[in-house]
Amino acid sequence: MIFTANEGQVSYGESIGILLLETRTPFIQGDVGNATSYDFPVRYRTIPGLTATKIFNHDLSFVDKMIEGAQELEREGVKAITGDCGFMAIYHREVKEAVNIPVLLSSLLQLPFIQSTLPQKAKIGILTANSRSLTGELLGKIGVKNDGTMIIRGLENEKDFKDAVIDEIGILNSDGMRQEMVSTALELTRSHTAVKSILLECSMMPPYGDAVQKATGLPVYDFLTMINYAHSSLVKRHFEDSM
Repeated sequence: MIFTANEGQVSYGESIGILLLETRTPFIQGDVGNATSYDFPVRYRTIPGLTATKIFNHDLSFVDKMIEGAQELEREGVKAITGDCGFMAIYHREVKEAVNIPVLLSSLLQLPFIQSTLPQKAKIGILTANSRSLTGELLGKIGVKNDGTMIIRGLENEKDFKDAVIDEIGILNSDGMRQEMVSTALELTRSHTAVKSILLECSMMPPYGDAVQKATGLPVYDFLTMINYAHSSLVKRHFEDSM
């Protein structure tokens, strides 16, 4: 078997490229920013200057830097590009037009799929890092319209979540964040019984997805469900019986 080198590529085998915010937060296992969250190699690229505060404010001045980061990852051989913040949806349209590989910057891209799995009267509960920033305009950037089928709850005022994600004090209280996630999810589902699935917008929420699922009994989608799904389409499993 003969292999040919790709121009500009110095390492191989990383199928998923991940664009990161510039943050000061510990990334625990299950977080998009922790490489042990995956059963396959990933490649990271930080976008200098793009902080959580700036993306919560929908700062579009970083479009070019996002494109540059995506193009670098493509040159380095990744097969698809994602991000570590659901609010990267504001850059999704421009980035996907600038590269030649699949782009899935936001966990919110799963919303149409989730809706298609549910009865017409069912609703989707969304837990987000910042409910004020999760606007109809942002959803429109990825072709999604909230026609009343999405119930949104933010964790921006929950102490431990706010310390780690919003204020970035450099400390993450995992037990506290788990409790805040579960209590918010329970409030959401108890006050809106039509909610039949939950989407976790923030890339720091997947470590607590199992706790949310156990508490609510509902399907829970997050960044990792999307990334794993994409990876399964890019690197197909070989079945011995197919030979």
